Amino acid sequence: ILVQAYPDDLTQLNVERRRDAFCGKISVCNDLRQYGFAYTLTERHTVHPLHASFKADLASFIGVCKVVKGLRGARLGAVGARPDAFKTVRFSEKLLESYGISISTIDLSEILGKAGRLADNDRRVKDRLEEIGAYATTTGVPAPSLVKMAKLAVVLSDWMAANDLHASALQCWNSLQANYGINACTIMSMMSERLMPSACEVDITGAVSMLALQLASGTPSALVDWNNNYGDDPNKCVFFHCGNWAKAFLPDIAVSTAPILGTTLGEENTYGAVAGRTPSGPVTFARISTDDVNGCIRTYVGEGRFTDDPIATFGAKAVVEVAQLQKLMRYICKNGFEHHVAMNASHVAGVLAEAFQTYFGWDVYYHNGDER
Repeated sequence: ILVQAYPDDLTQLNVERRRDAFCGKISVCNDLRQYGFAYTLTERHTVHPLHASFKADLASFIGVCKVVKGLRGARLGAVGARPDAFKTVRFSEKLLESYGISISTIDLSEILGKAGRLADNDRRVKDRLEEIGAYATTTGVPAPSLVKMAKLAVVLSDWMAANDLHASALQCWNSLQANYGINACTIMSMMSERLMPSACEVDITGAVSMLALQLASGTPSALVDWNNNYGDDPNKCVFFHCGNWAKAFLPDIAVSTAPILGTTLGEENTYGAVAGRTPSGPVTFARISTDDVNGCIRTYVGEGRFTDDPIATFGAKAVVEVAQLQKLMRYICKNGFEHHVAMNASHVAGVLAEAFQTYFGWDVYYHNGDER
């Protein structure tokens, strides 16, 4: 519900022409609250539908509607178990389900078993190979590794279609490398690019965060680590993963290895990671977290910008500037949020804050946002 009130004309406050919508809007909101209806307000208390600010109000409200409708009834797939050491990505299925977000699960062995039974010359495998080659630079990647990626893509796609899933989160290490010999990052990147968000390390609430950002903006999202400080600049940091970001973030995307995993699993078993650099532009970050102890869902959202500051490292990376970053980091740490955050190349934090707080009743910290 978007509540809009027409402005009065100071030259027409006679008996015949006056409206007093300024007052009437207050009464309407009072009644809506009495009857338990959630509603959204315009930026200005009274605004004409032809005013530029109402156009912005309407665009924002459409985004809110897409987020609310998209999350209620969203179906996510969890492939495998989380890495044992990653207790940070634990979540409550029951809390998500209470808001209409359901989770389907499958053991990683089922996925790998089906992939292993596909023939190299299967038509769908060949098609996926062509898609991978068209999607990213594959120079230096062994042909057998590319075939394994293609087979994995076929099986994951079949499973998601059979279960009508909108997003996924995968056990991306270390069983995949030890038992199948590749990284799943390229396939996950391609799914995210096709607006089917795919998160690392079975971070389901990270995938929900990606989906929410995507619904608000209509563009792909990615899951990242709040990874490094940027020198002595208190308002800049480095986003990083080894990595599976959508091509929308990486104009120079290339299939590579994952050097960190390679130190223990053998770098030859990590082909499939994607590498590249995100150029300057807008960014919105968001995190949804299930608080099992208190029986609620907590979130934070905010905006900043990608910069072109130099960064010499591997994988998928971006330098990000956020006003009062140290304040944000204190909030994240004090409130025990995950080390992962979802990002989107847009400015839609206000849309998410309104959807999360007004229509889902979730706890929201809007970094540097207004206090509405």
